[in-house]
Amino acid sequence: MTKRLYAAIAAVLAISAVTGGCGRSSSGDDAGKSTAAAQAKTAKDLVPEALRKTGVLRVATSEGYPPMEMYKKGTQELTGVDPDLAAAIAEKLGLKASVTNAAFDGLIPGLQGDRWDIVMSSLSDTEQRRAAVNFVDYFNAGGAIMVKKGNPEGIKTLDDLCGKAVVLAKGSSNLAIGEKQNEKCADKMKITQSEDAPTGLLSIDSGRTVATIVDSPVAAMYVKETGKYEVLSEQYDAGPWGIAIDKREEDLRDAVAKAMEELMADGGYKAVLDKYGVAANAVPEVLVNTKPWK
Repeated sequence: MTKRLYAAIAAVLAISAVTGGCGRSSSGDDAGKSTAAAQAKTAKDLVPEALRKTGVLRVATSEGYPPMEMYKKGTQELTGVDPDLAAAIAEKLGLKASVTNAAFDGLIPGLQGDRWDIVMSSLSDTEQRRAAVNFVDYFNAGGAIMVKKGNPEGIKTLDDLCGKAVVLAKGSSNLAIGEKQNEKCADKMKITQSEDAPTGLLSIDSGRTVATIVDSPVAAMYVKETGKYEVLSEQYDAGPWGIAIDKREEDLRDAVAKAMEELMADGGYKAVLDKYGVAANAVPEVLVNTKPWK
């Protein structure tokens, strides 16, 4: 997740030092489909024996980023793209998904500490994080411009934000997108920083600002849920989001990749994305650490 990237990098770097000291696998960025994976008929064939015995795939996510991960209204039941896709993957593996909510900055340390088997929480697949974990990529997203419904300012691209009052979330990659654009503007933007995306939208509601930049699937959700905004189609600094798996668990990595391959083939993957209106963020093929699995 781009808005959470900065908080996680320090933790990942610390973990990398620990893993190096323990002599853990250092397979790096290699997608590296194993011989067993190449010969397997189904994802179930690749499930590690320890998981096969428990029958449970332990999944961690960090609630509060709809439509990717959230609670069902009035309940403590986790739902969204990530919990639903995790359940579909577990079913392909012949396992039952057990999804746990955890603090975002504790997700990867928990994975390293064997508290869960995979992490699905809108994690950007970055070089820094690949120092600690492998990723099976399942989503592609970047920042998108949001404006009031009807687009009264006629904004079409980042260039059109020059000279405008714009609100951007503190510490987010979307703030970085706006600031980078502002360097090119002859007539500078008037940038206000909000605590988060919802707070920024309140600024648009009041007329103090005319646009913001939000991660595209989240922007699509706000448009759908409120009917008060429009999201422009172009995405900026788009990149893959991945399912994080401990580097020691290469068999599980291949099993999850195979499950994704099966879900792409039978329409299960598309069904989950369609349910939340984010089909435009689909990856075209199974990717491991940003590279084709095959």
